[in-house]
Amino acid sequence: MPRQETQSSRLTSPGYLAPFIIVTALFFIFGFITTLNMALVPHLKSVFDLDYAWAMLADSAFFLAYFVFSAPSAKLIEWIGYKGTMVVSLFIQVVGCLLFIPAARFVNFPLFLAAIFIVGAGITALQTAANPYVAILGPEHSAPVRLTLAQAFNSIGALLAPLVGGALILAASPGSQSKAALADTVRVPYLVIAGGLLLLGIAVAFSHLPHIESPLGSQLSTEKDPIQNRSIWSFRHTLLGAVGIFLYVGVEVGLASIAVNYFKSQGMSSLKTASYLVSLYWGGAMVGRLLGSWMLTKIQTGRLVAIFATSGAILLVASMLTSGPVAIWTLVLCGFFNSIQFPNVFALGIAGLGPLTSRGAGLINTAIVGGAIIPYLIGALADKIGIQGSFVLPMACYLYIAWYGLWGSKPTQRIAS
Repeated sequence: MPRQETQSSRLTSPGYLAPFIIVTALFFIFGFITTLNMALVPHLKSVFDLDYAWAMLADSAFFLAYFVFSAPSAKLIEWIGYKGTMVVSLFIQVVGCLLFIPAARFVNFPLFLAAIFIVGAGITALQTAANPYVAILGPEHSAPVRLTLAQAFNSIGALLAPLVGGALILAASPGSQSKAALADTVRVPYLVIAGGLLLLGIAVAFSHLPHIESPLGSQLSTEKDPIQNRSIWSFRHTLLGAVGIFLYVGVEVGLASIAVNYFKSQGMSSLKTASYLVSLYWGGAMVGRLLGSWMLTKIQTGRLVAIFATSGAILLVASMLTSGPVAIWTLVLCGFFNSIQFPNVFALGIAGLGPLTSRGAGLINTAIVGGAIIPYLIGALADKIGIQGSFVLPMACYLYIAWYGLWGSKPTQRIAS
């Protein structure tokens, strides 16, 4: 990929810097809300006295929305455009956040899951619109850099969410309050978030975001065009990239969701303290993405993905074989090496698709459903063999991503844009 290593100094196309900044701010929103949802795993485990596998259903409900709503979100973009979809997605999240109020009032686990699912639906639409929109605000060769920078703001939101969750949701000791009182701790945070999302949706609706027809400079062709009639399933590197996203999101979410309970098992004094430590996991991802934006100008994308994924696997092995502070900090450091994997596996997966880029992006976005499945499997393993033993699954996922970066991401065929 020679063009990637000799990038121009321009991050975006002329006139698109302000829209890039506005949409990048939305990455903060879905980073914050996605990670706050993970704080609900130990909370719901305490409120309803759940096994790890059942508690992980909070993640499953959220990320199942990606599988259900990715394709409808892509259709919504066709109907009302990127900007309209972003606005609608924010209002959907408002509805989901408000549903937490009756869920807490009636201490109802299925209602909690329904609220999480609706919030996830809004986040799905926001991601489906925001990721390709950022990618197409400049040259294709600089798309990984733009996506990595935008994901850095995602990480800032993810960094703050455990602090908020620890202070407002996990502050109370499970044994010191009734189930109703524990459940009620989510009411005020999600009510405030709903108000903020409503105001943000109105602000985005009145902001100036340019209407862009199709991704990465591709042009729609006629129905008889043989390129448009090709199946996205015929592109090996795209399919393997979707698998990589499936596994990566599952690992990132699964480790973050089980981390609070893992840190407690390794000597942390309370859920609140452990939750604050999880913020460092996400802080590492933020630092890694900012540093990774520079590293991508020096190191080929697939090679950097392999280096980071292999490092994550090594850290997990170290966490499995140790205890106490070493076991804790090796897991925390996984956040740094998670950092550049999503945006760059995404960029590698849609490389060379030309006018089929939107189809490739839709397939890869659907694979985010890995966040619904892998965490549940990690939880089920933790119930059977302990949390440390369950790390064998995310370790294997990291190794696949490393293989994809070095070999699986190389396109066997390309379409000229």
